[in-house]
Amino acid sequence: MSNTIISLFLKEFDREVLTTRRMLELVPVEKFDWKPHEKSMTLRRLATHVAELPGWVEMALTTDELDFENNNYEAPSIEGEKDLLHFFEDSVKKGRVALEKATDADLEPIWTLRSGAQVYSAEPKGDVIRMSLSQTIHHRAQLGVFLRLLNIPIPGSYGPSADESFQ
Repeated sequence: MSNTIISLFLKEFDREVLTTRRMLELVPVEKFDWKPHEKSMTLRRLATHVAELPGWVEMALTTDELDFENNNYEAPSIEGEKDLLHFFEDSVKKGRVALEKATDADLEPIWTLRSGAQVYSAEPKGDVIRMSLSQTIHHRAQLGVFLRLLNIPIPGSYGPSADESFQ
């Protein structure tokens, strides 16, 4: 594969999927409604959000905007580990297929995030994909903190974690 922006996104996407899957596999169903602070999401909501983020790549490539005011989106009902991982794998498939079909030229059109007339951002689709990968990393790190607070050993992301052997 040539060294296109799409090929670089695919490489990063696949790497982050592996790390994210390992983290999602550790989410304890019995703690789904737990949250570390009143302003925090529940563990279920955070894990569901992490699981949906790979699908944002497809959204960025196949739409021109997300308008919160006119969006009927509801997070799926996640009741167990199988639901969570199935949702994640569906999101991964959608994101990867969209990237595989895309060209670097598809990254140039503007994509807008808004709530009615209030525009939060209007950026090239490539920047939105970059943001979705960054959001995956960011929220996966939050998930790692949640798991740490629940005393669940966490895997490393870019090297070993404190719970893994350094040998």
